[in-house]
Formats: sequence, structure tokens, C-alpha cells
Amino acid sequence: MATANKNLSEYDKNTIPSAKDFRFGIVVSEWNDKITEGLFSGAEKALLDCDATPDNIIRWNVPGSFELVYGAKRMIETQQVDTVIVIGCVIQGETKHFDFVCEGVTQGIKDLNVQTDVPVIFCVLTDNNEQQSIDRSGGVHGNKGTEAAIAAIKMAYLRQQSSK
Repeated sequence: MATANKNLSEYDKNTIPSAKDFRFGIVVSEWNDKITEGLFSGAEKALLDCDATPDNIIRWNVPGSFELVYGAKRMIETQQVDTVIVIGCVIQGETKHFDFVCEGVTQGIKDLNVQTDVPVIFCVLTDNNEQQSIDRSGGVHGNKGTEAAIAAIKMAYLRQQSSK
């Protein structure tokens, strides 16, 4: 298990560029909201801790994880963001629905990263059960939302530096 010996919420602020000049989009799935709200909280807290301003954090909600791709696409097109974090949670069930949603979201986010100039950070938990998701959204393994926020800052900085 990749997170067995790692707390997803740990980062060294000294190794991260300041987020004060960047504009962040966050698209959050309403499905499994107990989990996605925890992930959003972790992301928002980390962005603010790294000097992002509340006015430069734009949040949009979408019904489910499959809709994250469209939400991110529209945010890129309309909100002049430096990066977008997509937050969702898909928990394995008894049907193949899990596989189709996970594949569609993963490919859709990959496509946005290839087709646009704005990095899209994948913060979609794809766990076997609810407890695994709880453990990664503020539980014993920390918060994947925090990890996504740090990745977003680093990618916004990379985008800025590579444009000069």
C-alpha cells in the first residue's frame, strides 16, 4: 500500500514556492461529500498556509466525479486560473460502474493536461471501501487534498517559470 508509511499532509513549506500570486480553481464532487469535503478542507488549508489569498481560490461543485472533467474544462476556459485541483471519491461497489467512472475521470484529466496550458491536479480517491477514503481525507494517512494543493502550487510555479 503506497500510503502505509506516509502521512499525506506533511510538507516542508521552505521547499514550496509562495502561492500568493497564483489563482487556484478547485472543482469538488458532491458525491461522497463526507470524503470530498475533507479533501477540500485539506487543500484549502494548505493553499492558505502557503500564502494563497482566499479571493484567489475559486471553488465549484459538480454532482459526481465523472463531471469533474467538464467542471475543470469550464473553469480553465472562464476563470483565468493558474491551476485546477479536481476533488472526488469513487468507492468500489458491486458493479463495473467503479471501473468506468475511474477510467473516464483519469483519461479526461490526462486529456486536459495535454490539451490545455493549465495544470489539472488529480485528487480523486479510488478506494476499495469507505474506510480507506476516510483514512486519506483527514484520517490516519493524512489528507490527499493537502498533497494535491502542494502539487498545484508547484505546477503553477512551473507554468509561470516556463513561460518566461
